[in-house]
Amino acid sequence: MWEKLRVVFTIPELRQKILLTILFLAIYRVGWHIPLPVINQEVMSQTSGQDGGLGDFVDRVAVFSASNLRQATIFGLGIMPYISASIIFQLLGSVWKPIEDLRKEGETGRKKINEYTRYLTVALCLVQSWFYVKLYLMAQPAGGEAGLIDPAFFNSRGVLHFGWQLTAVLTMTCGTIFLMWLGEQIDEFGIGNGISLLIMAGILAQMPGAAAQLFRDADMQLAGLTPGRIGVETLIVLTVLFVAVVVGVVFITLGQRRIPTQSAKHVRGRRVYGGTRQYLPLRINQAGVMPIIFASSLLMLPAMVFNFMANTFTSTAQLWSNLYQIFGPGTSYTYNVLYVASIYFFCYFWVAITFNPKEMAENLKDYGTFIPGYRPGRRTADYLERVLERITYVGAGFLAIVAIVPTVVSGSLGVSFTIASFYGGTGLLIAVSVAFDLVQKIDSHLVMRNYRGLLES
Repeated sequence: MWEKLRVVFTIPELRQKILLTILFLAIYRVGWHIPLPVINQEVMSQTSGQDGGLGDFVDRVAVFSASNLRQATIFGLGIMPYISASIIFQLLGSVWKPIEDLRKEGETGRKKINEYTRYLTVALCLVQSWFYVKLYLMAQPAGGEAGLIDPAFFNSRGVLHFGWQLTAVLTMTCGTIFLMWLGEQIDEFGIGNGISLLIMAGILAQMPGAAAQLFRDADMQLAGLTPGRIGVETLIVLTVLFVAVVVGVVFITLGQRRIPTQSAKHVRGRRVYGGTRQYLPLRINQAGVMPIIFASSLLMLPAMVFNFMANTFTSTAQLWSNLYQIFGPGTSYTYNVLYVASIYFFCYFWVAITFNPKEMAENLKDYGTFIPGYRPGRRTADYLERVLERITYVGAGFLAIVAIVPTVVSGSLGVSFTIASFYGGTGLLIAVSVAFDLVQKIDSHLVMRNYRGLLES
């Protein structure tokens, strides 16, 4: 392995790409710690570990958005607005003809869609940062405690100056746009997918802190699997869970359903061309991590609403609190069932809009390729659709298990969601998937220069 790493850095072009990528990621990590000018850092550090309501929501969003909403930094929104804008245009490309026509125009249409995506990202940043400042930063805690905003920025009526509100909104918007630019620079001059690497860097950077918190709270004695008390047994369970999820993610990420295909023979003169047998690879997990992101974001909204209503209307606070216990994240049976059902729904939904069996069958027919035993055209499309439905069911089941693990561990073992999510859940799924993609792109550079890949024995 050390010899392979030495070979990687002996190739000048590949070494330059890797070093540039590391530099861009380092710039991202520096901005991660630069706070907004209006924040009272002492109060922010004291409330960074609070749970419930919007605090739980920002923790869960931070896992897959490369954001730092708890600390209110210039990169507080992370890259999530850009991801949301990209998803919106990808969905519009399947249902709105103008966007669909642009996608078919090749490189020119792709550049136009990217331009529209940037404009939508700016709009989403302005809206999300404004709501974040209003609902989270400017929220005054009960009991006369100090708020997150430094008192020096309030006017005589105790209201944050509009100019400083606008400054915070524009600062967070510019931070996200800068992250979007960093991702594009990694795509062009670095190696790997820039946006995915930013998300992975945010996840991996929080893992050491989560591990340190886990061992600080741990009692190195045999305490059993008692909720709220982290003993040796709990550490063993988390370690086994970490290894099992990594193995499962690797297996499902590389898992394929290979459909055999055969090309038609062509006789030209005295030579026969074609007739080769190949295969069409269909990934088991076609949707990636997107169904988990959609499902968790959707299910967090009712919990936020019920928690807000419980804190606002004291007369019916008990009713809203009960609804929050039913639909809120944790050991709630209703929440877990809805979570799994949402993941299955979004898996099939995402595959339906990104993979078109009819189009695939037509492409095979145009290239003179067919699946043995099935006529080209409609029969082939029906067969591909049946196969895709079956493997999507398996991939959705795996995603459901991975997504439920942090919620179950956090509720049953009393471990904070931050630790549970990074050491057995969505964060680990994203990190492993992006790492495999990065290794494969490094391998492509090595193989192109007649070197052995990193994954070859």
